[in-house]
Amino acid sequence: MIDRYTRPELAEVWSDHARFEAMRQVEVAACEEMDGPPPADLELIRAASFSVAAVAERERVTDHDTAAFVDVLAESAGTAGRWIHYGLTSSDVLDTGLALQLRSVSELVLPDSRRLVRALATRAREHRHTLCAGRTHGIHAEPTTFGIKLAGFAFEADRNAGRLERAFAQASVGAISGAVGTYSATSPEFEERVLRRLGPEPEPVSTQVVARDRHAELLQAIALAGAGLERFATEIRHLARTEVGEVQEPFAAGQKGSSSMPHKRNPIKSEQVAGLARVLRGNAQAALEDVTLWHERDISHSSVERVILPDSTILLDHLQRRTLALVEGLVVDERRMRENLDLTHGALCSQRLLLALVQTGLARDDAYRIVQRLAQLAIDERIPLRDLIAADPAGASLDLDAIFDYRTFVRFADVIVDRLDGIA
Repeated sequence: MIDRYTRPELAEVWSDHARFEAMRQVEVAACEEMDGPPPADLELIRAASFSVAAVAERERVTDHDTAAFVDVLAESAGTAGRWIHYGLTSSDVLDTGLALQLRSVSELVLPDSRRLVRALATRAREHRHTLCAGRTHGIHAEPTTFGIKLAGFAFEADRNAGRLERAFAQASVGAISGAVGTYSATSPEFEERVLRRLGPEPEPVSTQVVARDRHAELLQAIALAGAGLERFATEIRHLARTEVGEVQEPFAAGQKGSSSMPHKRNPIKSEQVAGLARVLRGNAQAALEDVTLWHERDISHSSVERVILPDSTILLDHLQRRTLALVEGLVVDERRMRENLDLTHGALCSQRLLLALVQTGLARDDAYRIVQRLAQLAIDERIPLRDLIAADPAGASLDLDAIFDYRTFVRFADVIVDRLDGIA
């Protein structure tokens, strides 16, 4: 992933050095658990080292990066190097090393997933009573509160955090099962001991590789989390439009919204979130393509994973932190929200008026047609719907104060928002 979106800590986890270091840990743990190496050899094996440059130089000969790594590591251990990679196959080291990397990635990425839930919940509680227009199909529907809207995003973020936690856990598994996964040169007990040293759970049937549906599930969870972030960002982009103007992204001193028009405060942070979520979905599709391998193993997945696993986890991290800053710094214009409620001149109270007419004894369709005609007239002629129904014979006995009281629509706002106590 390009530096623009990459946190240095994650760049380090996905670096060539970190990848080989994870593989080194696997090789050392295997030597520590096998019968054969005497204590003196184990000390040499533990001290064995490598450099990325040396591995790259050796790979020019081997045309096989794992074999090159093993050669370099074994050579640095002297005569004890004969025990390195003893009875193992490349996937034992690669997949188990990848599990260690994914565990490190999760420790960096997952905390922000939970921070986002808390941030959304905090802003939802802050705006639990902030009246605004609810919209369906982009059209004013009935009043809601901005807090209720944010509470929905908080619950989605909580679901995504749970999915990510589970997906990282199930993908961070290892295998020390040898060629075609039959333990022909080792044993299941050996695998258990090695993995106990390292931490990952074992793949029950590896067929030499850890099953790639695990990684596909992780990429699907990341894509879903990205979709949730995109949904929030898209809402902010809509609400920030000049015609709506209910929220604004945080805008730093010295920031420029446009290179040519000084008045602009474009929602560039939200647009970036919405755009990069598309990359996550594309990578998730590639991960699905990686599930099918030939027979016990091929390496068609390997080249793909070297791109999509670092890129998707780095982008997820960036988008989470970007969205956190959006949530915490979001500028909410409560007055504009209230003004926008009146854009339909009371027509968004049409359902309450409809039900009130039905209660007077009118047939539902007759009541619907009355309200539909008057509501459209209110919008077209900019006449309050309340005045129109007051002048209509059908409204003679209605309690118009109750029908057109916005507070009635959001009387359960506290009940809804208080549900956040279960997650944040």
